[in-house]
Amino acid sequence: MNAPTLRDVYQAKKTIAPYLQRTPLHYSAGLSQFLDAEVYLKHEEYLPLGAFKGRGGINLLANLSQEERDRGVITASTGNHGQSIASACREFGVRAMIGLPEKANPLKVAAMQALGAELIFHGENFDQAREHCERLAREEGYRYVHAVNEPLLIAGVGTAALEIIEDLPDVEVLIFPLGGGSGVSGACIVAKAIDPEIEVLAVQSEAAPAAYLSWKEGDISQAEVTTFAEGVATGMGYELTQSIIAELLDDFLLVSDDDIRYAIGLLVERAHTLAEGAGAVALAGAVKNANRIKGKKISITVSGANITADTLAQALKVYKDRS
Repeated sequence: MNAPTLRDVYQAKKTIAPYLQRTPLHYSAGLSQFLDAEVYLKHEEYLPLGAFKGRGGINLLANLSQEERDRGVITASTGNHGQSIASACREFGVRAMIGLPEKANPLKVAAMQALGAELIFHGENFDQAREHCERLAREEGYRYVHAVNEPLLIAGVGTAALEIIEDLPDVEVLIFPLGGGSGVSGACIVAKAIDPEIEVLAVQSEAAPAAYLSWKEGDISQAEVTTFAEGVATGMGYELTQSIIAELLDDFLLVSDDDIRYAIGLLVERAHTLAEGAGAVALAGAVKNANRIKGKKISITVSGANITADTLAQALKVYKDRS
């Protein structure tokens, strides 16, 4: 697999444009005051599926051959990637099968069902569901879509970073959540091709640190997953994205699950923004590393807002207790 280039991201932008509108980049006065920096939020939760992954699904399905579409598409997901593939398959008239952990987010499950996907529940986490889908693809001949190791997905989600720099050309720091790494990899490709001085920071939960360990050790690692933030709940690093961030990422930050819960509350109170766990991870990283970004012009990506009422209530309690 070859990593996508800036040219591929521009092509993805053209491919996606008829299906998805640009998402806004809004200055946040409340977060700017709180962090003592010039803070802009990239509102990926404004997309129809409530998450950034929709970009990648459209770009991938649009580029599949008719033979691949006829075979049907199978993938594994904790939710947002599955919604992306399900929605794109519906758009292009392709059969969609989504493998999910048995305790997947019920809101995301309902959304995928509403989009017409066939759901396959297997295992306790993403990687167990992924391995099951890979077996089914080999046995049944489906077109398997890896949630991370797909250049077309990375190019698709990389369009979010392209929009940020188009809207804010003098941005100094881009902060993204990292689960499998497609969004961060796309941001690295875009930012470093346009201006190597733009810093790209990845943030992950310390309760699912496999990607961080893979990056730090320079080899694919596995780790236990206990985070509530299912959008970053990956148990291993992935070859393609790790090869990209090993070369281009400026730094990788870890935060606790309570840091993430606090950031969810902070987004509600200071920025009038609803985010799921993964959607608040980037802000959690900014708060924990406030001295690093002080006085700088930064973009923080809110990657999604598919949160349950119970999870939101727990997060607001943590926020209230810390404030």
